[in-house]
Amino acid sequence: VQLQASGGGLVQAGGSLSLSCAASTLTLSNYAMAWFRQAPGKERELVAAINWNGGSATYADSVKGRFTISRYNAKNTVYLQMNSLKPEDTAVYSCAAGTPKSTVWGTRYHYWGKGTQVTVSS
Repeated sequence: VQLQASGGGLVQAGGSLSLSCAASTLTLSNYAMAWFRQAPGKERELVAAINWNGGSATYADSVKGRFTISRYNAKNTVYLQMNSLKPEDTAVYSCAAGTPKSTVWGTRYHYWGKGTQVTVSS
């Protein structure tokens, strides 16, 4: 497994969680990175994406203003800070690495990590 997401858990509505995506054999600075989520019975959706140096990011409308994606290439890690969580944020969250690295648009994701469960109780 080249990407590993962690930091999920159970939190009450209105709470916060911070997810991390660490790479083992992959050098993340060579890639744009993204967080996806998939809830039971629903399609996978893009939550947030960031280009290789953090200069550009994009978010799903449903999480804008609540979630922040960031990266620390020196630690080969990408983060997702999730605030003001809602029950509808409950899903398995996965990270992915793709190209081209310079943009967050039209990215093709080549590598996927195992997800981490986020459960938000009402």
